Parts: sequence; C-alpha cells; structure tokens
Amino acid sequence: MIRFSKMHGLGNDYVYINGFEESVDDPSALAKQISDRHFGVGGDGLILLLPAESGVDAHCRMRMFNIDGSEGEMCGNGIRCLCKLAHDRGVVSANPMKIQTGNGVLTLDYTLDDQDMVDRVTVDMGEPRLDPAQVPIDVSRLTVTEQPQTFGFKIDQTGATFIGTFCSTGNPHVSIYVEDLDLIALETVGPLLEHHPAFPSRMNVHFVQVMSPSEVKVRHWERGSGITMACGTGASAVCVAGVLTGRTRRKLTAHLPGGTLELEWIESDNHVTMTGPATEAFSGEWLG
Repeated sequence: MIRFSKMHGLGNDYVYINGFEESVDDPSALAKQISDRHFGVGGDGLILLLPAESGVDAHCRMRMFNIDGSEGEMCGNGIRCLCKLAHDRGVVSANPMKIQTGNGVLTLDYTLDDQDMVDRVTVDMGEPRLDPAQVPIDVSRLTVTEQPQTFGFKIDQTGATFIGTFCSTGNPHVSIYVEDLDLIALETVGPLLEHHPAFPSRMNVHFVQVMSPSEVKVRHWERGSGITMACGTGASAVCVAGVLTGRTRRKLTAHLPGGTLELEWIESDNHVTMTGPATEAFSGEWLG
C-alpha cells in the first residue's frame, strides 16, 4: 500500500507520492500503472517528493515520470503542485522554497489561502537555453530561417512542413505559430513531431495563436504524455519564443486548455517566471 495525492496545475494532473513517508522501488513501472486513466488513478504521470540529494542546497527534490514511464527533467505545473504538497503536508515551511529538479535547483514563491494552504505559486524557471546543442536539436536536419532560434522542418510521413522556434526551459520545446488552433489535428501531428529525427531527446510541441502582443492561446503535445491540458515549461518557452520572433512582449498571459498562466521573461537577469495555481483533487491509497 502506498499513500498518494492527486493534484493538478490547470488540469495538467499528476499522481504525487510523499517520499519522506513512502518508498517507491521502481517509479518508472509505477508511473505506467498508476497513471493509467482506466486501470489506475489516472494522470499525466507520477511525481515524487523526496529529500534533496546530499550537498545540494535545496529544501526537497522533485522526480517526475511521464505516463510512458520515461523520466523528465522538469514540469512547470508539476513543481507548483509539489510546492503545495511539501508545504501543506508540513514537509517544508520555507517561503521561498528551493526544489532540486533535473534542471537544477529552482526557487518558488507562494501565497496561502484562508486555510493556510498553498494557493498560487510563482516559479523562477531560470534562464532559457538557446544553444541548439542544449535544447537539444540537430540543426543539420533543419532549415535555417531569418528569425532567431527558428527552423523549418518536414514530416516525412505526411509531407507537411512546419516552422518552429526552439528553446529549453528545463525540457526541449518547439513553439509553432498558427492562425487558428482549432484547425490543428494535434492527435495526428503531435506524435510525429515529438519523434522527428532532428530531436534526439524527443520534443514537446506547442501550437500558438497570438491574440495580442500580451496574450496568446496554446495547445500542447508533451513528450511521453501526449495531449495535456497545460504545460508550464512549455508556456515559458512560448513566452521566450514570442520575444525572440517579435510577436509578443516579455510579459505574457497564456490561455491553455486548462486555464491561464502568467509569464515574464525578465530582461535584467534573463530569467523566466511562471505564475499559476496548484490544486489538490483527492488523496488515497494505491494497493497495486
């Protein structure tokens, strides 16, 4: 028996386990079982709250696993909920809270509701990585354009071509701008783009419709999980892509299928911040 909590950030939902109290021998295998929406708890994956590794200046550690069992470096919506779990379960009281991730130690500031539970969280996502080798992408398989970080590429299976702006905000991301999100068959093109041969670590794909210089709508295909209601690292990447291509400002409101995130790419320190809610849906016991 393992105690768990089901939490979500704007519908980007994960099963959370408090590793300060519970033990998970094979998190990759458990992620595939417990994330199944028909035979398990259901979610976009599994996230573990753990002690920080020895020598790391952090209050706790996050490990996240996608629904296919693969481990990801970071999850923006997931880390907001992990902050809530750590605070609300009495594991960490510090504010700001420092959480170790696969993308380094991130700092989170949070506000409390009238029951002293975490309500909204601002994550310092750090500096976006723009070097193609750090995203990573294989530029030899892509076509260079006139815009920074922007390349053209073709899906061999369908012959369709796309132009995307690439960066890493903890995970590899491509932002593809379109006139109408509703015309994108995301369930079809998503897996083909994720596994494109130019992306050695696969790719998170975000289709973006610009509403104004300070507002966009986004749909997400996340590697290892598929279509999701929200993607925090992806929305952060969209903020960066908008500035690089001159489409949007440094402060951006992103409307995702699950709700709204506030982003800012701060010019003074080059860091991206992401602000949004963290919600606990229910808790239970996994019997396996």
